[in-house]
Amino acid sequence: MEAIEFIKADDKTLAIIIRAGFEPQRTTFITPESFEQQVGFIVYPTGGVIAPHKHKRIERHLDHTSETLVVRKGRLEVQLYDEAGAIVADRELVPGDILVLVSGGHGFRMREDTVILEIKQGPYTGLAEKEHLP
Repeated sequence: MEAIEFIKADDKTLAIIIRAGFEPQRTTFITPESFEQQVGFIVYPTGGVIAPHKHKRIERHLDHTSETLVVRKGRLEVQLYDEAGAIVADRELVPGDILVLVSGGHGFRMREDTVILEIKQGPYTGLAEKEHLP
């Protein structure tokens, strides 16, 4: 099983799975700079320092909601769909696995009691933001 798997349809990335065992030795960004959400591992030695800072306000235009999920407990299956709604892949995720959802659609089946940490862009609009697939 690959430590990092890019799942694609028609050369378009649908999702990236980062397995729990992936431990980079140096700072490694998994997503390219062009993605709406940046996902990477920052590696520091003992005693390393990040200078106190804040992030400047920058106006960005987003037309898609990307999500990053971290499986904290349990086991689940994810089904990944292309933009047309056709299933492309089915994968099992376990604790420590990270799933970066980039495009297309997705669905989940819990195989055990499961806890997932979900990270996505806000703010939540309260509008019907989901289009259900058949």
